[in-house]
Amino acid sequence: MRFVVSCLVTLLCLGTTAAFAAAPEPTTDEQKTLYALGLAINQSLGNFTLSEAEFEIVKSGITDGFFKRPKVDLPTFSLKISELQQARASVVAEAEKKVGAAFLAKAAAESGAKKTESGAILTTIKEGNGATPKVMDTVKVHYLGTLIDGTVFDGSAKQGEPAALRVNEMSKCWVEGMQQMKVGSKSKLICPSSLAYRDKGLPPLIKPGATLVFEIELLEIVAK
Repeated sequence: MRFVVSCLVTLLCLGTTAAFAAAPEPTTDEQKTLYALGLAINQSLGNFTLSEAEFEIVKSGITDGFFKRPKVDLPTFSLKISELQQARASVVAEAEKKVGAAFLAKAAAESGAKKTESGAILTTIKEGNGATPKVMDTVKVHYLGTLIDGTVFDGSAKQGEPAALRVNEMSKCWVEGMQQMKVGSKSKLICPSSLAYRDKGLPPLIKPGATLVFEIELLEIVAK
């Protein structure tokens, strides 16, 4: 939350009328870095789901902040920025939960799908024949995390090697799913938002209320 407010304060201090009128194509590293700063700030606005008209008001705040002619007192409205973000995120979350519920119901009806106690769906892709990890074990896994539309948001491939994770330090979804897998197996684990990032999400990629899909390959249980 503090990051979002900080980015909005940055927005109010950086803009110029000329910049909006005709921003040059970034060519130098410094220009590209400044452009990237704009992209980063834009990401912090994701949960606000601004309309074009609302974005124009935000841009006027940027300009007025730069020229030191603010029309409102920023410290007074900082809390309201957080409140607005929470309210907008709540609307996004409800829509995501409805889509996620339909996705979970379809997945649960597939052959071989198992529902965990908390509502995650586990489907075995390849059956293993090794041991099943306990809650205090450390395991090595390859995994890929995606949204329900297939967009990748995380994975062990980024690290170039398997991830070593302690079962009791994982999310509840993973804790339940991992204890139903055997070494050598590969499974699909679908986590409802209540077992993932809940109504906060992880902007900009993971929306509030998003259902997450993981493909997990359990390679080994690390010896203590």
